Amino acid sequence: MSLTNRTNEDPWYVHVALYTVIVILVVVLIKVAIIDPQEIIEREKYIKKEARLRMTNLKFAQILYDKKYGKFTDNLDTLINFIKTDPFVDSVIKGTDTVTKKSSNPFIPLSDGNFTPESLYFTPRTQERFIVRIDTQITRDTVVTPRGKVLRVDEKIKIGTRYLIEDPDGNGTIGSLDNDALKNTASWE
Repeated sequence: MSLTNRTNEDPWYVHVALYTVIVILVVVLIKVAIIDPQEIIEREKYIKKEARLRMTNLKFAQILYDKKYGKFTDNLDTLINFIKTDPFVDSVIKGTDTVTKKSSNPFIPLSDGNFTPESLYFTPRTQERFIVRIDTQITRDTVVTPRGKVLRVDEKIKIGTRYLIEDPDGNGTIGSLDNDALKNTASWE
């Protein structure tokens, strides 16, 4: 008997085990390289859209607050309570435009299809509160006599002529504290 007729074949179960490992690795690679990044991208799109919808609704609340009180507010609690309880806001939400016969409700439904004022407190990603700030303008006027003697210095302080709504997660801002042209403008528009 010669030893040259013997072939060096591995048993069948070794091949089955190797093919099984290859299939498992391919499935894991597809999940990690294709499926998971798509889920992350979709989640990021949802978060950005939801945050911007909430900030837009805060903008409309600021506009209504300004129409009623003649100034903006920097208190998020005051703004949301204004939306929930004020009869003026309720009349705007339930009203219709006399020309187009469409609803005059300025608030946009969120991604789930509903508008809930309580959701306007927090960002969708980290659940931090939105940042709402207003400006303060100080105007000084000096009153002098014809001889140049200073009689008095009048000082006017005007609070809340501009506002800024900011997402702490970095999904944009609405308004500006410095520029009237950007008063109700979103950074993504």
